[in-house]
Amino acid sequence: MSTLSLSPSFVRTPATVTAQPDRQPGRRPRRRAASARLTRLTRRGRVVVVLSFLLAALVLTTALGGWAAATHDVVGGHTHAVRVVTVQPGDTLYDIAGRVARPGQVADMVHRIQELNALPGSTVQVGQQLAIPR
Repeated sequence: MSTLSLSPSFVRTPATVTAQPDRQPGRRPRRRAASARLTRLTRRGRVVVVLSFLLAALVLTTALGGWAAATHDVVGGHTHAVRVVTVQPGDTLYDIAGRVARPGQVADMVHRIQELNALPGSTVQVGQQLAIPR
């Protein structure tokens, strides 16, 4: 973690501001320009700035988060034609894979369906929609 500490190199003290012997009587001393003043945030001000930044970051990530959504038709950078199948009562992942796979390649099809749908295991729920390679 890094720390940044800023300290002013020159600070006018009240004695320096009032003691001006070459001042003409009856003239007001010139004020410093507004840009030369130091700006300090109170604790409440720092909290408001941090919360404002976090709110802006939340709004931005929510608005742009749709671009990061996964799609059913891309696996490993390759586009695949898919169809969507809804799991019916009594269906298992192996039954669904057996309907679309060539004989002897059911296990490979199960693995492809798991990758395509980001399934952690072979368990499916009734009503779940699965993308199946054509």
